[in-house]
Amino acid sequence: MPYALFADERQIGPGLPTEAEVWKQALDYSLISDPPAAEKAGGPVLPARYHVKEIREEYCAPDPAWRLPDEIS
Repeated sequence: MPYALFADERQIGPGLPTEAEVWKQALDYSLISDPPAAEKAGGPVLPARYHVKEIREEYCAPDPAWRLPDEIS
């Protein structure tokens, strides 16, 4: 499953294949100054309202029987 960067509950970055790539994106956005490190409490460091979350990208396969009309009237 892909991961993305969120501000509060709004996705602010594209879905990326790994959590590490999302952390790199956060570094590129200057949300963090160093790659993730564990705090004494045990979690990665991001500003309070930001977090990395697994996302579910849904794709809809087209119906193979569906065809565009030859003419539009």
